[in-house]
Amino acid sequence: MLRAVLPDTARRFARAIVMPNLKNPVRTVAEAHAYRERILVARPAGSQFEPLMTLYLTDNTTPDEIERARASAHVHAVKYYPAGATTNSDSGVTDIERCYDTLAAMEVLGLPLLVHGEVTDPSVDVFDREAVFIERILERLVTRFPRLKVVLEHVTTEDGIAFVQDGPPTVAATLTAHHLLLNRNAMFRGGLRPHAYCLPILKRERHRAALVQAAISGSPKFFLGTDSAPHARATKEAACGCAGLYTAHAGIELYAEVFRAAGALDRLEAFASLHGPAFYGLAPNRDRITLIEDPWSVPQTIDLAPVGIHDSLIPFRAGENVAFRIEGMDA
Repeated sequence: MLRAVLPDTARRFARAIVMPNLKNPVRTVAEAHAYRERILVARPAGSQFEPLMTLYLTDNTTPDEIERARASAHVHAVKYYPAGATTNSDSGVTDIERCYDTLAAMEVLGLPLLVHGEVTDPSVDVFDREAVFIERILERLVTRFPRLKVVLEHVTTEDGIAFVQDGPPTVAATLTAHHLLLNRNAMFRGGLRPHAYCLPILKRERHRAALVQAAISGSPKFFLGTDSAPHARATKEAACGCAGLYTAHAGIELYAEVFRAAGALDRLEAFASLHGPAFYGLAPNRDRITLIEDPWSVPQTIDLAPVGIHDSLIPFRAGENVAFRIEGMDA
């Protein structure tokens, strides 16, 4: 799957924060380096795409491992998945207090914590899991570790936006194209739509509108994060289907649609290319791309047979148009 989907990302982005929730989680610096090498091997010919690696936080991640990560040239953050919150999160954190020594080390060393912000309490409604996570866990975590950099990944609610806006400069958030473009009706339009199912789940229209306002606000606290998730068709169209939308095939073009619709195309560059690097302490990329408003049709399927998978991948907007394309790139 890596060989099938990496070219889409590498054509659009010079680098990316790489999530560690593989079937065998990336828990150590050694595993992160090995994963990075697999990514480099899979890059298209001539590509200089740079993977920025992360570690998968567990109850047993040690401060020593954090020191090794900080000393590494390639590990840029640690990802916190509450156990059972999303795809391949079974090895995630069962109780954040078990990680306090590790978080203290991250705070001292300046290694950011990337958060999948949902509780897994079965008594909490799935549409409320982000708001409850902020109330029960994230507010306490930010107070206890005031110098720890925290990114609320793929924020989906008014509650999340308000938390980030009102929080200290150490708190930021990423926004996905699909959460900016869709509300929860998309999962039920004309029937059950498994290819619109993601975690965190799509929310009400008022939440989507709040996300758009945050994205176009110009605030450096909000920046691009695709959360593109490639799952083979059989694993999506199943009795218990996988969560995630595949958006990397139009990873920047979809954001351009959002900003154009909001009359804010002039703010897209900062959101996509400047705010994120600044939060991570990285220099902006020097190369540029040019987006052209020229619709192209997304294929119905992406064949995975060339990489040895006897299945296909259904991309976001399959069989429909995307309004922008990158100059010089064939659709």
